[in-house]
Amino acid sequence: MISIIVPTYNERENLEELFERIAKALERKEFEIIVVDDDSPDRTWEKAEELAKEYPMKVIRRTNERGLSSAVIRGFEEARGEIFVVMDADLQHPPEVIPELIKAIENGADIAIASRYVRGGKVENWYWWRKLISRGAIMIGRVALPKIRGIRDPVSGFFALKRKVVEGVELNPVGFKILLEILIKGRYSKVVEIPFTFGLRSSGESKLSNKQILNYLRHLYRLMKWEGEIDRLVKFSIVGLSGIVVNEGSLLGFVEFLGWDKRIAVIPATELSILNNFIWNDLWTFKDIKKKPIHLRLLNFHLAALTGALVQWSIYLILLYLGVNYLIANLFGIGFSFVVRFLFNRNITWG
Repeated sequence: MISIIVPTYNERENLEELFERIAKALERKEFEIIVVDDDSPDRTWEKAEELAKEYPMKVIRRTNERGLSSAVIRGFEEARGEIFVVMDADLQHPPEVIPELIKAIENGADIAIASRYVRGGKVENWYWWRKLISRGAIMIGRVALPKIRGIRDPVSGFFALKRKVVEGVELNPVGFKILLEILIKGRYSKVVEIPFTFGLRSSGESKLSNKQILNYLRHLYRLMKWEGEIDRLVKFSIVGLSGIVVNEGSLLGFVEFLGWDKRIAVIPATELSILNNFIWNDLWTFKDIKKKPIHLRLLNFHLAALTGALVQWSIYLILLYLGVNYLIANLFGIGFSFVVRFLFNRNITWG
């Protein structure tokens, strides 16, 4: 049994074509369609109930709850199948791709994603700014959540999965990127991406809004916290502050007590602060993800420090050129440098 979960809101005009194409695509499979409608003003739920006479369907009309992700979760709860397929009703997700997703699951994948960004996939007739937002959202997600780094389209709304992936898993997403939540919290070992063409919306309104963009960022923050990445970032910050103390204290000692030249003393002082930071990060911040020998970790940590310094210097000079006050320019440089060093160390030195 395959359960096709379709969250809807004002999609009345698309339903007949959608169900006809689903039925044709799955004519040799046993399937059910679960429509979860958020009490659409255009009475989408009513149209779905009419069509339930022709197709194997369950219609759920929610009057006290809203949201695409929670609608999908409700669909999971109502589904009888061992394979779930999640898709939109706006016909941008072509039902003809469903058999390919099912085949990937039957061949051993736990999750099969209809992807716009693998070879063979594409997006039709999007404005450049919409493409930029989509690509930017994915890039931010892959940086913030290392677990999904190898997935090209982790925010796709069109995917299939085995029931066991979400069975017993507490899902609590913000916004409409339910797949992201599943990829972080679900029980799975193999993900496959199937290329597809993200088509034109047939009718209805786009779900993208400023509120949804903010919800996506909130969702990322919550998942980072759930994964422990926020705690790791805080630890990295504390270690960095200790490095400043070591650097300043060493410089003071070398100059005032040993009488070294100030221009020379800064070099060993900097190296001591780097070693201090490396030791504490190795023992505390990244202790659970050590994958390389210690000499390679130490080398990469020095490279991260150098890369961060170059970024800080570059940002500083660019902002100076643009007329920004030198202290503010340096502050921005330090901020960018911190982010670069954290990501370098999280994903390369210890990752």
